[in-house]
Amino acid sequence: MSLAFTLALLAAPTGPAPVEPAPMLELADKGEVALREAKALRYAQQWFEACAAYRRFLAANPASPRVPEARFWLAASLESDQRWDEAADAYTEFLARHPDQRQLGKEARLNRIRCWGMRQGQAPTATPGLLSALQDPAVEVQVAAALQLAKTGDARAVAGLRKGLALPSCAGACSMALIGMGVKPEPAVPAQARFLVIRIKEAGKPDTITIRLALALARAVGNYLSDAQILEARKKGIDLDGLTDQAASMPKGSVLLSVDDGKSNVQVTVE
Repeated sequence: MSLAFTLALLAAPTGPAPVEPAPMLELADKGEVALREAKALRYAQQWFEACAAYRRFLAANPASPRVPEARFWLAASLESDQRWDEAADAYTEFLARHPDQRQLGKEARLNRIRCWGMRQGQAPTATPGLLSALQDPAVEVQVAAALQLAKTGDARAVAGLRKGLALPSCAGACSMALIGMGVKPEPAVPAQARFLVIRIKEAGKPDTITIRLALALARAVGNYLSDAQILEARKKGIDLDGLTDQAASMPKGSVLLSVDDGKSNVQVTVE
């Protein structure tokens, strides 16, 4: 064996060739860092800087699965910075681009109402926005819009305020708003007079377990659900902590929720 050949063998790499890092992985890591930076600024109440950081993340990571989260918190940071018109527009953009985000979507609609309420009589989109919210599928959103409209004495708020009399969390505010507008509040149906019926049907078993629960204890419904069923309910946009208010505004016989994890089906109706 020649000396030159031996030296060539010694110089040859003995291990596998180095692997170049995946560009997409690097981008993902940078995106996570940018999002953490924005979150830290928001927690520090540096709203202006947080907004800029969320915008940088959105511009650099348009395909990230965390875009909906970033867009929502951009709107929330604008609201905290009292940039009401920008915040309302940002919530509207979030709702238009991410209609599948049911839980955040409801929060975005409620937050947008606050922004519009601050700008009544000043921004041309504020009052029309509040009026459109009176037709929202969520009663809580309708009532929130009615309470804002009532601040200016708008008679179109009355129907929404009357709906709010049935919601324990805002019955008092709605009653005061109606009185302030010269309208006698109609008595709300006491929540304690109604109850929920929980029907649990286990797979492979012929019988259905029926449980009656006082409406005031509606939050206990989660105790009868598996982790998978709780996750399914949240994906459907069901607020398990707000079931009392939701049920109080629903007619008798309405299905409050229905979830199935493959092992059992749980259906809750209002009676």
